[in-house]
Amino acid sequence: MPPKKAAATQTAKENAPAAKTATKKTKTTTTVTKKTTAKVAKKDEEEPKAAPKTAATKKTAAPKAAAKKAPAPKKTAAPKAAAKKAPAPKKAAAPKKTAAAKKAAAAAKDDSDKENSVAGAKRKREEDEEEEEQEELADEKQVNGTRPMVKRAKTDEDEAAKPAPKKAKAAPKPKPEPKKKPLGKVINEAPTKVMDIFVFGEGTSGELGLGSLKYDGKKPIDVKRPRINHNLSGIVQVACGGMHVAALTKDNKILTWGVNDQGALGRDTTWDGGLRDADAESDSEDEDDTGLNPKESTPGEIDTTDVPEGTVWVQVVASDSATFALTATGQVYGWGTFRSNEGILGFTRNVLIQKTPALITQLSKIKQLAVGSNHVLALDEKNKVFAWGAGQQAQLARRLLERDENGALFPASIGTLPGRAKAAKLACGSYHCFIIDTKGRVIGWGLNNYAELGIEAEAGTDGGFILKPQLVDSLKEHNIVDIAGGEHHSLATNDKGELLTWGRIDGHQVGHPSGSFTEENTIFDEKDKPRILVQPAVVPDIEGKIVHVAAGTDHSFAITEDGKVYSWGFSANYQTGQGTTDDIETPTLIDNSAIRDRKIIFAGAGGQYSILGAEPKE
Repeated sequence: MPPKKAAATQTAKENAPAAKTATKKTKTTTTVTKKTTAKVAKKDEEEPKAAPKTAATKKTAAPKAAAKKAPAPKKTAAPKAAAKKAPAPKKAAAPKKTAAAKKAAAAAKDDSDKENSVAGAKRKREEDEEEEEQEELADEKQVNGTRPMVKRAKTDEDEAAKPAPKKAKAAPKPKPEPKKKPLGKVINEAPTKVMDIFVFGEGTSGELGLGSLKYDGKKPIDVKRPRINHNLSGIVQVACGGMHVAALTKDNKILTWGVNDQGALGRDTTWDGGLRDADAESDSEDEDDTGLNPKESTPGEIDTTDVPEGTVWVQVVASDSATFALTATGQVYGWGTFRSNEGILGFTRNVLIQKTPALITQLSKIKQLAVGSNHVLALDEKNKVFAWGAGQQAQLARRLLERDENGALFPASIGTLPGRAKAAKLACGSYHCFIIDTKGRVIGWGLNNYAELGIEAEAGTDGGFILKPQLVDSLKEHNIVDIAGGEHHSLATNDKGELLTWGRIDGHQVGHPSGSFTEENTIFDEKDKPRILVQPAVVPDIEGKIVHVAAGTDHSFAITEDGKVYSWGFSANYQTGQGTTDDIETPTLIDNSAIRDRKIIFAGAGGQYSILGAEPKE
């Protein structure tokens, strides 16, 4: 029975093996019988018209070149028995045959002629069948769409006509990878010194980055003294916001942790769990889980979906509800939002909350960033300083129109610096700003109701501020090398390594002994208690040369040249690292087993927590 034709509705996967098999059989056939020819003819009569080829059937069709009808191969001539015979050599005369011999010879001749006749007929029949075979194969070609292949013996002519083998083509040279579009000229270098990170303070908002579970039997909240953060490694820079933290790693990642209510972490921290009452759980010794959001309380990398590949980070800064990052080419990215006295102000004119990093398109060739609670400063390579964010305390150095409060969200220059100053370093308190110029002079502006700028004007008045940047004359005798601001106080160190402080006093923010204030440099309240230290004053009795200062909301740190760290101020949440909730009146050495033999090179602080960075152990 002839094989059934595959239905047109069969899939390409089912047709492909059948097509290959049919082709193989066609190629290896040398003889096709008349019976097969009849079956093919019958198949042609019964077969409907071929369905149009689909993309799948085209895939299994024979190559185009094979569709051309090749000339039928030349038939090999059958050897003719009746071909011209070579003349037989003359034989010696034989003796005359007898009658019986003649009769036998005649009979033999008749037999030979008969055999020759039968052999000739057989050869003729084979030749006819071979012609029929070629015609049948040609017909089959029309049916199957394949080229018939007939084996024949190779001749010397075939070998002679065979083309010489082609030389193997040389392997193509690999194409060079396309050059990546440069992100711009490199103007900033990333920090490279790795630090071990120690944390302490309240931590109930995840700002310590210790996760949500106990580790080594210790809870990740209410950390009284410096504790190493086991979740961090390879950190080269840290920025402390109000209730969140950003850190830059040696392998060019930005990690964030803490409160993410307004997108300050720059990544998704959605969690199905619920926040527990930390106080209610504090008495349970068997409970390992604090109920903190593990995605907020554990350091995680920011979402860089919209950041070009190859971007190199060199600095991060953190405000109360936003984070900003500077690149090697001087571009600035940011995420989160700004808040004003009335609530959320927005991130830009058109974006209320920016959940992931976005380019600040108005800025370029920036060399340095600094932030307060809700404003940002940026210094470019031409010595221009830009400011944006909330500006209700004059921290943007410009007047804002009430009808266009969103205008504050647009980075604008603060204008020419006084005294032809060239900025060397930017710094911010919560609502006030500083610039240290290349000569060690200090320029300040913004909120000054507690004389946090070191300027007597407006001090002691409700909401007093300095609108335009001006030289801080009270510091002109000092060559300032580092400066920091808290909420209502400030501190600095000069090239002699002295610690100077000024501003609000009532929470021991300035670190001076209670009996050291006089009417010459201090504003007293109606109860005759010292309230504001107007003139910057050197803090006595500190061993070592101070090289770095830092401030939280109401507490401060000073680091000496040999890596010792002092703290003082408000300590209700253990943020001074001294293991107590009592205020620390004067700078006190932090001395616990975790950091006793470590060289501290960084200090940072937020509202209710603090962070130290130490050189790695050798």
